[in-house]
Amino acid sequence: MWGSITINQAELDLGSGQQLPAVTDRAGLLALFDGHVAGARAALTGKSDAELMAPWTLKNSGKTLFSMPKAAVWRSFVMSHLIHHRGQFSVYLRMADGRLPSIYGPTADDRSFG
Repeated sequence: MWGSITINQAELDLGSGQQLPAVTDRAGLLALFDGHVAGARAALTGKSDAELMAPWTLKNSGKTLFSMPKAAVWRSFVMSHLIHHRGQFSVYLRMADGRLPSIYGPTADDRSFG
C-alpha cells in the first residue's frame, strides 16, 4: 500500500483516521496484497526522474514528521521496510522449526544448496 501512496500522493497524514480494510481470511489477505503490488507497479510505470524527485511528506494529525523526495521514500520506507519484514518472518519461521523459503536465493533448507 505504501508503494502507490508514495508515488500517487504528495503526503500521508497518519492521524486522518483512515481505516485499513478488514481481512478475515488467507484468501482475502493474499488478494489485498496482490492488489497493492499491482497498484505499486502501475504507479511506478512511466514516472520520470522529476516526478520521483518531487517531495513527499509524512504527517501525523497535521504535524510534519518528515519530507523527502519520493524516490528516497520509496527506497527506504517501501523497499527496505519490506526487506526488514521478510527478515523478521524468516527468523520467526526458523524459531518455529519451519522451513525457510527461498527469499533471496537458496537456503540451508533447500536440498540443492551446497
